[in-house]
Amino acid sequence: MGEGISVHPDRSPGKKGGEGKTVWTFNNPVNIRFGAGALEGIGELIGGRSYGLVTYGEPAFAGIADRVQRAAGAPSVTVDTVVPNPHFDTLSEACALYGQAPTPPGVIVAVGGGSVIDTAKVLAAANGDFASVQYFLETRQGAEALAAVPVIAVPTTAGTGSEVTNFATVWDLGASKKYSLLRPKGYPEHALVDPELTLGMPRSLTISTALDALSHAIEGIWNVNANPFSATIAVRAAREIIAVLPEVVDAPGDLGLRTRMAEAALFAGLAFSNTKSALAHSLSYPITLRHGVPHGIACSFSLPMILRSVIGRDRDCDARLQEIFGPDLEAGADALATLLTGLGVSVEPADYGIGAAEFEALIDDAFLGERGGNFIGKRDWLKAARA
Repeated sequence: MGEGISVHPDRSPGKKGGEGKTVWTFNNPVNIRFGAGALEGIGELIGGRSYGLVTYGEPAFAGIADRVQRAAGAPSVTVDTVVPNPHFDTLSEACALYGQAPTPPGVIVAVGGGSVIDTAKVLAAANGDFASVQYFLETRQGAEALAAVPVIAVPTTAGTGSEVTNFATVWDLGASKKYSLLRPKGYPEHALVDPELTLGMPRSLTISTALDALSHAIEGIWNVNANPFSATIAVRAAREIIAVLPEVVDAPGDLGLRTRMAEAALFAGLAFSNTKSALAHSLSYPITLRHGVPHGIACSFSLPMILRSVIGRDRDCDARLQEIFGPDLEAGADALATLLTGLGVSVEPADYGIGAAEFEALIDDAFLGERGGNFIGKRDWLKAARA
């Protein structure tokens, strides 16, 4: 073993099953339907149940909502007041609206990006009473009072992975805090991933959501919860995103490229559904909150820096990263930075209005956060990489 390399054969969840062996687990109960035209099967998934429709109130989404209604009839309630980064105030209003349904929904259909799907998960838990969800988020008590209305997630972006995870991001803007609604019953019942629905995504959203997925994939590798299966699909996702993103930005109407990106984002979501995210995400939340940086940008601009910090520190991690970036990981970090800057994403904190002292404090706080605890690295490693 070379100097400075530490190997963690029992890093994955579970117990050691013998010398040189590790017991690991992978679980994802979401039923996935993938492919162009998959939305046509939405009526079958709803299966005659009364349903609530959650989406954005923009014309582009009204067209998709009409297609859902033609397949399954009118919803018992429509919540189309979703905003990016859903927070206590907007979620309270959404839950109140949901609670006015004349027929309680037997299922919730979420059509939109990660904010829509996260909102649907909150509605599914609250069942009209946001106070119960807020109490759970703030105290981690009262789980027994939460509902579990099934959710059918229909993503219209390729990146957040919320369609295959059991957590939802919730913001408390008044307290400048970010919460994760995480519970075993939080997984959607179905993920219906139709790449045709991503064809209308603007360039900026295409980039930010894809970089969110790239972060999910890479952070699933330098992660204490990584296992052979999650790492394998994370590598596949990262390689594909890096290959496809520059092409799809130049050819946004190419369904083949959109399909590849949607599949890669789905694989990244499946990977981090088990590992959860790590340091880059922990670092991103206050950057989004304080500086208004879109989530996908906030959690990806630091990836080259973090990559440099783990090089040579863990043999398994190095091997997986080399599958993505090639044998020279220093050159790989440079290539990743070049990819980002070529997409118009700076890798310099100052370009987001973050001063040196603030960034140092953000890094310290990120290591203390729950997601920071998933990172295999150490603060000193990151400091050395930035020197």
